Amino acid sequence: MATVSVQVNGRTYPVGCADGQEQRVTALAGRFDAEVRKVAAEVGQVGEIRLFLMAALILADQLAEADARVLNATAALPSSAGDGDARAAEALNRAADAIEKLTAGL
Repeated sequence: MATVSVQVNGRTYPVGCADGQEQRVTALAGRFDAEVRKVAAEVGQVGEIRLFLMAALILADQLAEADARVLNATAALPSSAGDGDARAAEALNRAADAIEKLTAGL
């Protein structure tokens, strides 16, 4: 397990992560830090825990909105999209039957 040092609201925090994930964790912490700083600029330094909570709620809201957009986009796909899989499976079954008949005659 690796450890990276990240900065949030001017303070450094050690964070454990899987080996090879150091850059990703650092980037995510940078995004969180930007949100914390934005909240602090709007409401002031109201305490670290409150700033972190407010920033986390804002990011969770953004994630929920993104999830909803993905669900809406997939719901808007034509229902025939799944029919292609069924047709392909049927074609494979027919091909398998034909191969069995050919090999039975050998």
